[in-house]
Amino acid sequence: MSGVISVVATFSPKEGQGFAVEQILRGMIQPTRAEPGCQRYDLFKSTAAEAKFVLIEAYDGQSALEAHRETVHYKSYRARIMDLLKEPIGVVVLETLDAAK
Repeated sequence: MSGVISVVATFSPKEGQGFAVEQILRGMIQPTRAEPGCQRYDLFKSTAAEAKFVLIEAYDGQSALEAHRETVHYKSYRARIMDLLKEPIGVVVLETLDAAK
């Protein structure tokens, strides 16, 4: 893969864990946006009664995504968030075919 790589990640917190999940995800925003190669790192929350969070990310290629996954803040968030989720993190890695700038 070459060019921009996007990632859509979804998080479904266990009952009563929505606030904790949100705080962990918010803690990832600034350090990830500061990474070389990060073009976008945006956090969203569903409007449904049951909390669900979505991260939409974009990187300057596969190597930038791999570098992100090796950072201390990434490894720390993964270690802390897993027990708070009712299902595994949903991750889809996308290669850009045609997108507006």
